[in-house]
Amino acid sequence: MKNTFNEIKAQDKEYIMNTYGRFDVAFVGGKGATLYNEEGKDFIDLGSGIGTSALGANDEKWSAAVSKQAKTLAHISNLYYNPVTSALAEKLCQATGMKNVFFGNSGAEANECAVKIARKYSFDKYGADANRNKILTLRNSFHGRTVTTLAATGQDVFHNYFFPFTEGFIFEEAGEEALNVLKNDDKICGVMMEMVQGEGGVFVLDKEFVSAVAKIAEEKDIVLIVDEVQTGVGRTGTFLASQQYGINPDVVTLAKGLGGGLPIGAALCGEKTCKVLGASDHGSTFGGNTVSCAGALVVIERLLDDGVLASVSEKSEYLRGKLKETFGDKIKEIRGLGLMLGIDFDGPTSKEIAAAGIANGVAVLTAKSAVRLLPPLTITKEEMDEGVARLAKAISSLEK
Repeated sequence: MKNTFNEIKAQDKEYIMNTYGRFDVAFVGGKGATLYNEEGKDFIDLGSGIGTSALGANDEKWSAAVSKQAKTLAHISNLYYNPVTSALAEKLCQATGMKNVFFGNSGAEANECAVKIARKYSFDKYGADANRNKILTLRNSFHGRTVTTLAATGQDVFHNYFFPFTEGFIFEEAGEEALNVLKNDDKICGVMMEMVQGEGGVFVLDKEFVSAVAKIAEEKDIVLIVDEVQTGVGRTGTFLASQQYGINPDVVTLAKGLGGGLPIGAALCGEKTCKVLGASDHGSTFGGNTVSCAGALVVIERLLDDGVLASVSEKSEYLRGKLKETFGDKIKEIRGLGLMLGIDFDGPTSKEIAAAGIANGVAVLTAKSAVRLLPPLTITKEEMDEGVARLAKAISSLEK
């Protein structure tokens, strides 16, 4: 392997497709919410791999379980039973109140599965002639990068280049118009929404609107899908963000933080939808991979049994307070739930701040105009303090 940053960067540019706008750093190690580059310089990680490394870097229980499973049996496919995958399925259903689960490899795959469930539910119940196959999603939403999940994404900027996109998706702003469409369009079979629109700028949906959507969906026999790819697995202070809204989704999708850094996606079904998919209706060669599931089991154990989940709301309040204390009126708005925050600063753009953050030893994310923070759920107060201090240095460097 290459050793210096310039060697790593040159190798990347020559052999990896240029689909990512990378920051000018290479990370090679870490512990908790601290990452290290190839020279040993430390960085406070306030992004956790875009919300995937829920337990931070090199969590001891997670690393031990993943290593043990890799040495025992890494993969067998879904042609056979295995105890690791079934144990994870049980834990997820117990934590969420759902009935069963389909495992894939990513959030986009989980959302594709949810689309298939909604359409097959209506096909089975109402027949092909009913043409009940539309799915309503919200403006500013983001549901993935496959052709179908891009089609489901309610942002026009993503609807380019890859025509024709999958048909059957309609978009509305979260509000009265969306409710009216749900009430009056008899061709709608499903509605998909994020409780917090993460990629859209970290905007939290109004509870009254969400309750109204759920009520109409129940009345009209519409499959209610909640995309918890980014908000799920404790990120917002409850295992599912939708648990804070008092609704019972028919399908919930998970990914990102579930694997603790390994690829995994999950579509969980409630009572209404748990028997929709049968043999050969769907599949995934690597779905339910034993190593990823072993990691996910530790994530759930650490969240629920070791008290990590119980600390998220307290950490969120502390981090919000630290940001307000440090930046004062430089902050136009802080929004989000739990350890999923979006900050609009008065002055530099979010991209400028993120780049300056790397130069000052702190990694943050962006979401349109917002600086997005998705730190590990295990982050300490000391790491939060240091991360905010370094972020302050980054912004000061842009003001000179």
